[in-house]
Amino acid sequence: MGTPHSSLKGRLLLDGGKLGGGYFQRTVVLVCEHDRQGAFGLVLNRPSENRLADVFPQELPERLRAETLFGGGPVQPAALSYLHSDRFLGEPSIIENLQVGHDLDRLIELGDAWSPDQRLRVFAGYAGWSPGQLDEEMRRHSWLSVPATVDLVFHLPAQDLWRHVLRQSSDWQSRLLADSPEELSWN
Repeated sequence: MGTPHSSLKGRLLLDGGKLGGGYFQRTVVLVCEHDRQGAFGLVLNRPSENRLADVFPQELPERLRAETLFGGGPVQPAALSYLHSDRFLGEPSIIENLQVGHDLDRLIELGDAWSPDQRLRVFAGYAGWSPGQLDEEMRRHSWLSVPATVDLVFHLPAQDLWRHVLRQSSDWQSRLLADSPEELSWN
């Protein structure tokens, strides 16, 4: 038997200052799936300049046309994913009141049935890890991990999310990292 697996599904991964210069520098990734076969997540703080209407040639409900398209990660940049929350959401797929989807028809249905309590974020691409890869990155302390909440996913400006979560930490090193310059030579 192998070692017990501890899933990070439903957690936010934050660059702990060791991912400098790469795609994941200062990112916040929501882990949507994590098991022995690998992990799948979405980068929450990389909005693009594009709106959904710019990218999808299909007729989108008016409510969806102005939504910002986020860069979900470097894997398969044309892959569609979205996060959806609503007060009357059925079974959660990540955490309570938060589901992930990948089907354009379902996304259009959500736009057609919009409610004031609904939240939606759409992504192109994703973050992916092969079996054991994320576990190894965690052992090397490449990522900091905190529980995800619907508020963190949807209610903070994307550009402030990484700093905000670090500043809320009880760890003084994380709070210090939040206020450090992006390039340490600027210090």
